[in-house]
Amino acid sequence: MVSAAMVKELREKTGAGMMDCKKVLTEADGDMEKAIELLRERGIAKAAKKSDRIAAEGLVLGYVTEDGKVGSVVEVNSETDFVAQNAEFRSFVETVAKQVAIKNPADVDSLLEQEWVEEAGKKVADVLVDKVAKIGEKLSIRRFVRFESADGLVEKYIHGDGKIAVLVNVKNGDSTLAKDICMQIAAAKPEFLNREAVPQERLDKEMEILKVQAMNEGKPEAIAEKIVQGRIGKFYSEICLVEQPFVKDPDMKVEDLLKSKNAEILEFARIEKGEGIEKKEENFAEEVMKQIK
Repeated sequence: MVSAAMVKELREKTGAGMMDCKKVLTEADGDMEKAIELLRERGIAKAAKKSDRIAAEGLVLGYVTEDGKVGSVVEVNSETDFVAQNAEFRSFVETVAKQVAIKNPADVDSLLEQEWVEEAGKKVADVLVDKVAKIGEKLSIRRFVRFESADGLVEKYIHGDGKIAVLVNVKNGDSTLAKDICMQIAAAKPEFLNREAVPQERLDKEMEILKVQAMNEGKPEAIAEKIVQGRIGKFYSEICLVEQPFVKDPDMKVEDLLKSKNAEILEFARIEKGEGIEKKEENFAEEVMKQIK
């Protein structure tokens, strides 16, 4: 019996498509090594030997349709920053972003199984494996965000030539306002849109920390609780987009800017390259000693 976990493991090891992995696992009666061998024989797992490397570099790029109604940002990782400067790799990431916007996949697995927008009869997973074989590094499509707006404007912003990607959906706003909001998100790194979006658990934890801080300053518990109410505003101004000082004019908040334009932020996303990926630290002196021994 071939399980979903086995298919996932084989896909991660080889970079092959989900259906290809399921097919060879069935043929191999669940034997992982035999399945890898079958994929190699068929030229599907050209990059299998690179599968255990850590890909934490790469690019985050985006795509927005001409009418501003649909947009996406994607993160595609590579092993080295050098590859991120490769024109072919950059073009591939840009096309993946276009694929996401146009084809609307449910998740990365679905995306890999879709037909490539630039070549009929070829899946995204096949194109990815080809790029790995050609570029010579492990590459992986890690994540994406897609917005579609019926009555708003979708805008993107790429910072640091592919280090940070921002996507925003603004109602009643023009391109200039949307770009300003994107730059705000890139610079100030908000976690939530407004106070209502902050999970109660997160708020309770912060209030408890602030209370302990006040009590450590020698304040009685009753007074400490009042101090917390005064200090919690700073917490909101750091993590909530609409309560942050506007980067172009710190004397006003983002919500003041929106009110002046009669605009509303419907949703936003911020993706930073390699965020949350544990990079492998290599000690070359130790590596040389291992080789000598």
